[in-house]
Amino acid sequence: MESYEPLPENRDPVVHLDRQFWIVTAVLAVLALLSILFWIWAPITIFMPEAVDKAQEIDALFRFLAATGTALWIFICGYVLYFSLAFRRHAGTPENAVGIQIHDNNKLEFWWTVVPTVFVVLMAIFSIRIWYGIEVAPGNTLVVEAIGHQWYYTFRYPNVNGEVKEMHLPLGQPVTVHVTSADVIHSFWIPAMRLKQDMVPGLINTMEFTPTRPGKYEIICTEFCGMFHGDMHSGTKENPAYVYIDRPAQYAAWYARTERQQANASNAVAAPASNQLKLAGGDAAAGAKMFATKCSACHALGPFDQRIVGPGLKGVLYDPAHPQLVDGDKATPDNVAKILQNGFKGSMGQMPNQAGNALSNKDIVDLVAYLKTLR
Repeated sequence: MESYEPLPENRDPVVHLDRQFWIVTAVLAVLALLSILFWIWAPITIFMPEAVDKAQEIDALFRFLAATGTALWIFICGYVLYFSLAFRRHAGTPENAVGIQIHDNNKLEFWWTVVPTVFVVLMAIFSIRIWYGIEVAPGNTLVVEAIGHQWYYTFRYPNVNGEVKEMHLPLGQPVTVHVTSADVIHSFWIPAMRLKQDMVPGLINTMEFTPTRPGKYEIICTEFCGMFHGDMHSGTKENPAYVYIDRPAQYAAWYARTERQQANASNAVAAPASNQLKLAGGDAAAGAKMFATKCSACHALGPFDQRIVGPGLKGVLYDPAHPQLVDGDKATPDNVAKILQNGFKGSMGQMPNQAGNALSNKDIVDLVAYLKTLR
């Protein structure tokens, strides 16, 4: 049999955590502490003011992540550098020598599992709390719809006909913004608010916040949307992309002026469906899933007066207090299907038509079947 000579093992004494190690650790700890203090006091608002209440919370989350991430990076890089020098191969050591073999350290493994786990849990709690406040709107808010186009934004306000090209918000009043797109995917980002949502055709995304600082703040599209995508960074003279946070009296004056200017604007919804659907055989279970995906951002599963944008739809076909739908027609399955096909624009806002919501005929039939089960 052929024999193999074992590889020589480095038999140098095991290096313990000596005074040099603790000096390096102290230096790294000081640097990490300085980095944490920097991120706590970093003047972020000099470059980006905090225009809404959620901006303060998001900045706090950013500072927390930046401080802990920078401190961790300092320790990792510092120890990698230190250990690569302390445990380097010394002159005279055979080239094929095996380094000191160290196996298992239960205490170390316990702590490097527990500490990151606690950190991730805390970060998740912090993040979800902020996310929930942005996504879930309380009652009695001003509801504004923002629509992305190639290559500009328009906005819809309650009781204002048509769409306007300026976004004005009242200082100190809770606001819910529903964003969507009329053509391709855009993005709606207001740096001073620290808020961003994708504008997707047929999908409504929501942001909730309270303006806290008057001023004019740019809106930026961060999703490449075609040749003139750059025009959606602060906009153009004809199509400005700014949000104006006005004091209550200023906002009231703008709103009244805009309501008069838009008095004769059309509320027509494009591409109405002309064929009445056959509603037999709808799948209520599929309709429930479709409702959660397509409808729940604007409609609650509650009584008529439980509004988000449109009315609550529980018992919509059986409510004696509201025998008519929002378009004035009788509350029947066929008329509900007609609104889903054609869309509707009224004092509560605008509901996109079938194409805008990306609904197939089967989707509409299933939704009507589901609404029939809500008594």
